This record gives sequence, structure tokens and C-alpha cells, in this order.
Amino acid sequence: MLAPAFDAAFQSQLDALFRWRRDVRHFQPTKLPPGLLDTLLQAADLAPSVGLSQPWRFVLVRDAARRAAIRANFTTANAQALATQANDRAATYARLKLAGLDQAPCHLAVFAEPDPRQGHGLGRATMPETTAYSAAMAIHTLWLAARAHGLGLGWVSILDPTSIATTLDIPAHWAFIGYLCLGYPATAEQQPELEREGWEHRTPAESRLLHR
Repeated sequence: MLAPAFDAAFQSQLDALFRWRRDVRHFQPTKLPPGLLDTLLQAADLAPSVGLSQPWRFVLVRDAARRAAIRANFTTANAQALATQANDRAATYARLKLAGLDQAPCHLAVFAEPDPRQGHGLGRATMPETTAYSAAMAIHTLWLAARAHGLGLGWVSILDPTSIATTLDIPAHWAFIGYLCLGYPATAEQQPELEREGWEHRTPAESRLLHR
């Protein structure tokens, strides 16, 4: 079987997809069409993983009480984060919308199985943390697939991970990677929100390249 040849038009569209991927915090309440979430998770399952272990575990959170517990977790963690900000950054931090938990129709918690049988331990003897890296790759794959279908994804990291397993009733040894909000964006913005709000700005790629 011959590998597909990706022409210039496809490469241009792929570049646009990369540029339009956003960490979305403002969502429409519109539900996802039937079957679309399954399609996106199948795409995420194509992500690279150490030893082909596929250690990612997705938890679809629908229960209102569990969502409320996650929301309370975020509120506490966010208040603690605000309290640690320097005086010249606190006001900017306070006005940032850092989660779409109340609006996003779809909530996904992502975990990594630290020691999966699948993969037979290949590649993990010296770097066991690669299971978490693999789960992050699955999130990124999901993120791009979602954007290609007109959806936005927001990664909520301002959470205390210690109670997440209890809240969601999952195996305690799973490593919490992130909590995702998924849905249709309320607006289309080419510039990242953190740039628009003056929190941070992108720097050139060459500033992070070392030559040895």
C-alpha cells in the first residue's frame, strides 16, 4: 500500500488547523451531534503512545453532582492561584476566564494508566512518565480533530488532582492528566485569549531552538 501524498493545498489547511486551535473557555450550549464524540475519540486513539500501550483513559462526565464537585474544586484552586499572583498581575489574572465548566455541553476527564499491560513495558523502564506523555498526545490529537469539526476544547488544569479519582469513582492509581470542556465556541477568535487579555504573547520558534 502506498502512503498518501499530501499536496500543498492540504498542507496549507493543516497549517490553518494548527493556527486556529484554541484553548476555548466560551461555549455555546448546543449539544454535540449524535456520534461525533465517538468519532473524535476514535481519532484520539490514533495518537502515538509508548510501546503502543494506549495508556489514556477518557471519562465522560455527565452526572450533575460530579460536575458540581469538579466546579467546586476549580473554584477553590483558582482562588488559591489568584492569592499567589504578584500585585501587578493579580488584577489581570482575576479577569481571565479560565474554564468553560458552566457552558460546555461535554466534559471529559483524562487519565493515564501508569503501568498498562498493553505494550509489555516497552520504552517505560527508564522513563515511566511516558505513559502520561502519551495521554497528553491523545488530548492534542483530540483537540485538533475537534477543531476540524468546528468544535472548541478547553483544558482545565486549575484543579487539585488529589480528589478527582474519588469524585469520578475511578481507579485511584490512575494519573490525572486534565479535565476537558468540549463544545461549539461562542466566538471565532484567531488570536489566543491570553494574548488578547495581555497575559502573555507568543515568542518566535527559533528562541526555543538550541544548536549543539
